[in-house]
Amino acid sequence: MTEPSPAEAVLEHIGVGTDIIVPMANGEPMALLDAVEANASNLRGVRVHQMHALHDRDYLDGRWGDNLRHISYFLSPVTRKRFALGQVELVPNNFSEVPKILSARCPDPLVLAAVSPPDRHGYFSLGTNADYVSHLIGSARFFVEANPEMPRTFGRNQLHMSQVVGWTERTSPLVEVPPAPPGELDLAIATAIAERIVDGSTIQTGIGAIPNAILASLSGHRNLGIHTELISDGIVDLVEAGVVNGVAKHLNRTKTVGTFALGTQRLYEFLADNAAVELWPVDYVNDPRIIAREPDFVSINATVEVDLLGQCASETIGGAYWSSSGGQADFARGAMFSERGQGFIVLRSTAKADTVSRIVGRLDAGTVVTTLKNTVDKVVTEWGVAELRGRTIRERATALIAIAHPAHRDSLEAEGRALGYL
Repeated sequence: MTEPSPAEAVLEHIGVGTDIIVPMANGEPMALLDAVEANASNLRGVRVHQMHALHDRDYLDGRWGDNLRHISYFLSPVTRKRFALGQVELVPNNFSEVPKILSARCPDPLVLAAVSPPDRHGYFSLGTNADYVSHLIGSARFFVEANPEMPRTFGRNQLHMSQVVGWTERTSPLVEVPPAPPGELDLAIATAIAERIVDGSTIQTGIGAIPNAILASLSGHRNLGIHTELISDGIVDLVEAGVVNGVAKHLNRTKTVGTFALGTQRLYEFLADNAAVELWPVDYVNDPRIIAREPDFVSINATVEVDLLGQCASETIGGAYWSSSGGQADFARGAMFSERGQGFIVLRSTAKADTVSRIVGRLDAGTVVTTLKNTVDKVVTEWGVAELRGRTIRERATALIAIAHPAHRDSLEAEGRALGYL
C-alpha cells in the first residue's frame, strides 16, 4: 500500500492546458485545490471543471487570467456572483449528460477528489459523491485527498489505490446544509402531491422547503423506493421509519439510490458503511431511459416561473442566471415514460408578498426554459394541481390560471385572451 504524499505533489501532474475535474459539493478536495491555487502564477491554460462549488476561492474571481479559470456546470451561491461578473464560465447541460460532455471537452483530465481513507483492501470511496466523477474511474488520472470525515459509501464510487497517481490526507469537516423548515404554503403543496402517490412508488425529489415538506408528508405510505439525484436528510427519516425499503423497485431492489448527498452530519453518519444506500454515476441515475424502467415513478422538482403554455423556467430570475438545468428535465422525461409515472413541478404561486405572480402569461425575454411544455405533466401551487399532459393550450391555460393566486387570476385571464390561448 503506497504512502500519502504532501498535497503539493499534485503539481507534478498538472501541465500546460490541463483540465482538472472536481466533484460537486463536499467532493471538493480542499488541500489539493489550495496547492493548485498557491502555484497559479506558474500554471498555463489550466481549467477547473465543477458543478455546484461550496467554497469561495481566490481563483474564482479570474485574477490569474488564462492561467487558471473555472468552468461551472451548475451555479452555486459562490459561483453565481462570479458568473454575473464574467469571472467564471457556465456550460448549459442536463446533469445526465455531464460525463459525456466532460469526456468530449477533456481528452486527458486530472480528477481531484475528496475520498474516504483507504479500507483494508486498499479501496477509496468517493463518499458523498458519485456524480460525473465516478464515470471517469478507469479512464482518467485521479489524485485524491483522504478525509477521515468523509463517510465510506457503496455503489459505483470506489477506486483502488492502484488506480490513483497519488493521494494526500487532510481532516476537514463536511459542509452541512440543514433542512429548510417548510411553511404553510409548502405544506399545502406537499399534501396535494402526497395524496396522488401510491404505495410502492419510486420517488425523486430535491432539497429545500417544499421537498422537505413532501418527504415528511409521505410518512403514512408503504414500500416506497428512492431513485434520486440528491440524497437528503428527509430521506433518512423515511428509511428509519420503514416507509422507504425499496422492495417494489424493479432496479436496484431494496437499495436507496442517488448520485450525491448533501445535508447535515446526521445524514453523513447515516451514509457511513450503510450498504442499503448506493451512489451511482449520474449518467445512470439521471438517464431518462433508466428512470422510465421503474413503474409508478414520481419526479418532484421546483421551478421559478411557469407560463400559460406550461413552459417552466427554473434556472434564471429576472433574466439573470441563478443555477442551471441540473436533473430536472432528466427526471421529468423519465417519469413521462414510466408506466403510471407522474412528474410534478412545484412552486409557490407568488413572490414579493403576493405582488408578483409566478404563473405568467408568457416568459420575459432572456428567461431560460428548463423543462419543455411538451414534457411537463403536473404543476402544483398551494392553490391546487394543474394537469397539463395531453391537454390543449386552452385547457392548459385554464388549469394554470386556476392554481394562480386569486389576486392575479383576472389579469392572467385577460393576458391569456390577448395571446389567443383562451
